[in-house]
Amino acid sequence: MARYREAKCRLCRREGMKLFLKGDRCFKDTCSIEKRNFPPGQHGRDRRPKTIGYGLQLREKQKVRRIYGVLERQFANYFDKADKKKGITGETLLLSLERRLDSVVFRLGFAASRDQARQLVNHGNVVVNGKKADIPSLAVNAGDVITLREKTRKVQQIQDSVATVGGRGGVPAWLELDAAGLKGTVLSLPKREDLTMPIDEQLIVELYSK
Repeated sequence: MARYREAKCRLCRREGMKLFLKGDRCFKDTCSIEKRNFPPGQHGRDRRPKTIGYGLQLREKQKVRRIYGVLERQFANYFDKADKKKGITGETLLLSLERRLDSVVFRLGFAASRDQARQLVNHGNVVVNGKKADIPSLAVNAGDVITLREKTRKVQQIQDSVATVGGRGGVPAWLELDAAGLKGTVLSLPKREDLTMPIDEQLIVELYSK
């Protein structure tokens, strides 16, 4: 499947904010947006034009899509499913994305970024309720227990990632982490207040409603 393989810091600069795509580096002074908070490209240093209307809606959609690392068609499918469910469409969309297995692995601290979490899942290193799960888009449910393969638990990078999860915002209230046993439990489904990134989902709804 096609993925964005260029410099991820360009994406943050394009959106004018940190999207936390590179793990622990995003929380350090070495983060490029700290030094160059302007759009990439030859004219990036010029004044950032004011975005209104359609442009504002598009940027919000692109921001969320890049945070969760999903492709355009995937994102449109998530929106279509959210639109058919009862409740607030924008909120349902975000919570569906948050329930993705790769996002949950990241939120538990098993990986320092969603990209790393997706790789862990794709390579069959994640176990859900005792069974190997290698589909990043798998939606978790309340009561699910998420662990890693025995061999994977010994990887120093993963142990370091779990140890520093507090510096990346910590584990959300709807998840429980057993750091010693490298085990996570889904206590409940996420709520809108559990999402801390500045997202205006209504703009996305307006974009797709045109």
